[in-house]
Amino acid sequence: MTDQSPSIPLEKFPVTVTEKLRFGDTDRLGHINNAVFATLCESGRVAFLYDPDRSLLVDGTQFVIAKLTINFLAEMNWPGDVVVGTGVTRTGNSSFDLTQGLFVDGKVVATCDSVLVLMDEQTRRATPLSETTRYSLAELSIDLG
Repeated sequence: MTDQSPSIPLEKFPVTVTEKLRFGDTDRLGHINNAVFATLCESGRVAFLYDPDRSLLVDGTQFVIAKLTINFLAEMNWPGDVVVGTGVTRTGNSSFDLTQGLFVDGKVVATCDSVLVLMDEQTRRATPLSETTRYSLAELSIDLG
């Protein structure tokens, strides 16, 4: 693993959540297990998707993950905290892309890219994003400029 500079600094992420690393998250090598990185990304997604101050979902719909890629850049060790930054990088007809960064002491230790699709709960098929959802996603986009 190499210590790389983040392509997106923490300050650019519109949604952040801080998670405490637990002793039980460690593996035999004494660092945070790779599976825990996915759980930390999930915590960031949940904070992003289900914030009570905004509604991204229309009744009868749900988001599902179509793709998830994690890039491991550096070790994480217990004890400590990790900050998960989350933001939108693309909005399509029925899907959008999220980019996440996991930061320890201000340094990126992993990135996560995912594609989320809006699904109709009855048909179990993709359904178009509402205008309200599109507006909210635009407000939660990462400014790469």
